[in-house]
Amino acid sequence: MIRVLIVDDHAVVRHGIQSMLTLEDDIEVVGDADSGMQAVEKARSLHPQVVLLDLKMPGMGGALTCRAVKEVSPRSRVLILTGVDAEQDVMNALEHDADGYLLKDAPAEELLHAIRVVASGQAYLQPSITRRVLRRLSSSNAPQQPLLPPQLTPRELDVLRLMATSRSNKEMAEAMTVTEETVRSHIKSILNKLRQPNRMQAVLMALRLGIIELE
Repeated sequence: MIRVLIVDDHAVVRHGIQSMLTLEDDIEVVGDADSGMQAVEKARSLHPQVVLLDLKMPGMGGALTCRAVKEVSPRSRVLILTGVDAEQDVMNALEHDADGYLLKDAPAEELLHAIRVVASGQAYLQPSITRRVLRRLSSSNAPQQPLLPPQLTPRELDVLRLMATSRSNKEMAEAMTVTEETVRSHIKSILNKLRQPNRMQAVLMALRLGIIELE
């Protein structure tokens, strides 16, 4: 059962999301909060697997709340669910350790998928958001590493393309007709070759280097 904490300063949004999630057999809403401070306190006591977090709230903003939640409940995963899609806001959230980013106008099926992906320990970034982040990174003058595209095997490229769709390890294994252990091995190799700490950063680096393209 995936334990979820909903954080949004609008009651109608919290109640709407809760009504939808309660229909799912594998998801349990353990609480809700209307501010960053309340979210931190509830995360401390409830230790949810996934925190659905709005960015724009009075007082402590979503990005700072994200990091504070991770400090009091290290195993909690934070999925940003917001109406804000400006590049700076997205980058700020990712820099504050968000595990996923989804816009509120996304279909219900995508929200459910994102929750399950993030709960499994993986990252989820809505494709349209990935493009915005890529544009932001491309306009940066910061040095990029590695300087030359690394040599990835055809199988690793297949995995990397699937990673860009935010599929889970199980879904990638099924798509490639291999075991999850094989997928994990490929991902580890990809992270090493791209010199990136996690899947999300690896996908962004691959996009910047032109190794893969978004469909």
